[in-house]
Amino acid sequence: MDPEVSFMLHCDPLQALGEHQIHVEISDRFNRQSFPEIEQHIEAVWSDRVAKQPWLFNGAKFRLHSAVLSVIEKGPMAEQAVQNLTHSPRGEGDQLESADKSSDRLAKDEQSCVLTLQLGLTCYKDYLGTNWSREAGRLQSHGQNECADPQAFLAQPLGVGAVVATADGDVVLLRRSQKVAEAAGLLDIPGGHPEPKMLCPEVSEEAICADLLQGKERAVVSEIFSSVCAEISDEVNVPISSLSKPVFMGIALNHTSAGRPSAEFYVRCTLTTEEVRDFYRHGGPEAHESTEILFLSRAVSVSINPD
Repeated sequence: MDPEVSFMLHCDPLQALGEHQIHVEISDRFNRQSFPEIEQHIEAVWSDRVAKQPWLFNGAKFRLHSAVLSVIEKGPMAEQAVQNLTHSPRGEGDQLESADKSSDRLAKDEQSCVLTLQLGLTCYKDYLGTNWSREAGRLQSHGQNECADPQAFLAQPLGVGAVVATADGDVVLLRRSQKVAEAAGLLDIPGGHPEPKMLCPEVSEEAICADLLQGKERAVVSEIFSSVCAEISDEVNVPISSLSKPVFMGIALNHTSAGRPSAEFYVRCTLTTEEVRDFYRHGGPEAHESTEILFLSRAVSVSINPD
């Protein structure tokens, strides 16, 4: 496994979660913590980046504070919550059991899982000045000392990524362009971010706050899931109609960007590998983000497994 990536939470392959099993809590309590020095640093980083790249846009993002997985046993009297696990991106030592280990004591047909994401709000500017900053390590130490949470002062924008399987069973990989900020030139799965702006079209990005999203919790979940297919369509250029409903597999942490979280999904595509390749060659709205499409076949994945 890539040492720069770890799992905050992952589900058993046969128990991936559907949209109806995901809930969200949205509150200012889940926003990034602040102090004057880091705010000055964020502004300085942003001013420098915009001077060099004037096309940059400071969009609002959802901030992942933690995730709570509830394993519920269905009994003859009523459903009873038998185990609650809180997962927080607080480093390897504090990571809790994964979803598959938490539920192996219950028969599959006698249990149900619900995942609650605790979300605040952040923005791209804050991400560049915290997670993607040279000060990220110091901020993590400060967060551990002051809040018992190394991520407390980081933006932690919630991303999404998709393992896309073609009709032939091949997995889609993209080689990232040299023009992107992260992982330039490296292979990656399609992905991006859910956008709070989609739920608040009448206000500016800077004015979006947790209060405006109260009562829209199901719409937030819908945006997270729909953003997965939108990103696949934009990056690979396949029709959204060719994609299945995403199922949630877990949350990965990217330590190159100080533990930035990404919700990972599995999506089936009705197109063959060659059809997907052909669509990609014609370009899409985000064609500039990658330079090449590759496919990982089941035959290759089997051959590289250790004995």
